[in-house]
Amino acid sequence: MGPINVPVLIDTGASSVALRYEDAMRIGIDPGDLSFTRTVLTANGRARAAPLRIPEIRLGPIMRTNVEAVVLEEGLLDQSLLGMSFLSSLSSLQMQTDELRLRD
Repeated sequence: MGPINVPVLIDTGASSVALRYEDAMRIGIDPGDLSFTRTVLTANGRARAAPLRIPEIRLGPIMRTNVEAVVLEEGLLDQSLLGMSFLSSLSSLQMQTDELRLRD
């Protein structure tokens, strides 16, 4: 299977990568393997999430492996979030008026 593009919102307020249920299925995660044992706080309140590790995430030339993530229950996220479990591995993250710079 080749790369699968998943649109994400970069969210420094999210402690880990958070996948929409639908995106998790798109990248080949079997819903039957998910165990929704974690409670997370979202902008809309508390939600149940299934912890997992994503084997590989690429953002342009930046690649990380074995990234901590959660999958939220179906319908709870409008967009998947690229959180601090990925972002904290970068050497820098700079936001300017109309630009975000990520450095490996």
